[in-house]
Amino acid sequence: MDDEKTPQAPAADPSGPEVPGLDPNVPNVARIYDYYLGGKDNFAADRARAEEMMRLPGTVQAARNNRAFLRRVVHVLATEGIRQFLDIGAGLPTQENVHQIAERVDPASRTVYVDFDPVVAVHAQALLATNDTTIAVTGDARDPEGIFGNPEVREHLDLEKPVAVLLVALTHFLSDEQVENLVAHVRRHVPSGSYLVVTQMFPGDRAELVQKAVAIYSGTNSGPLVGRDAKQIAAWFEGMEMLEPGIVRVERWRPLLQDSEGLAEVDEGAPGILGAVGRFP
Repeated sequence: MDDEKTPQAPAADPSGPEVPGLDPNVPNVARIYDYYLGGKDNFAADRARAEEMMRLPGTVQAARNNRAFLRRVVHVLATEGIRQFLDIGAGLPTQENVHQIAERVDPASRTVYVDFDPVVAVHAQALLATNDTTIAVTGDARDPEGIFGNPEVREHLDLEKPVAVLLVALTHFLSDEQVENLVAHVRRHVPSGSYLVVTQMFPGDRAELVQKAVAIYSGTNSGPLVGRDAKQIAAWFEGMEMLEPGIVRVERWRPLLQDSEGLAEVDEGAPGILGAVGRFP
């Protein structure tokens, strides 16, 4: 579904997923992203915000580019020998999940999905019911100590061995202070040879489009988007070895043939998503 060139809106689901205590009237960024990718695990409020965003040029393609980047990165790191993945702000399960890609390289690969959305927990637990190498836990990126101190996380992952920490389509929903705190905790808890993976929305030179996107997301459960440029992202990777090609638009990070179509026509000044992968020395 991620790689289709023409977005197809999913059939409307009048009820959405049923989770006790969940307010379906508050748009949720994970469910909005699910809608971009053609999923059906969303409510009317999510679809309404998603449709607003989809009227802005490039929204759906950016989401699909971001997902394709994630797939490529996990494959690259797995082939480099990484066997543990900690996906913070994982979002709803969709095609080609992190654990599926990693387990193709080594079935013993271990993955932990972390998200604060109760819908994610429900769906992930159902998805992983028969998989003993992958778990999903509830956790908030704004409380990294709670994530790294979670007994389930520590039991499932050996934090004495290298782990890839994935912050994909997450940091633009956090303040500068929250991102810095999260990255500081990652540095503190993972050993040498671990990796940090980040994707982050950047504003380009289309201020009007960015302002519209910020306004649309301001009413969601995660608050407004925060755009950042490559220089700001580079600060999070200080002291790390950056994997080539460094901090670039996600569609330009080691594209496969099927991901590289149309790269020559990419408008570099348009808003988009930057991606980067760094290795801890």
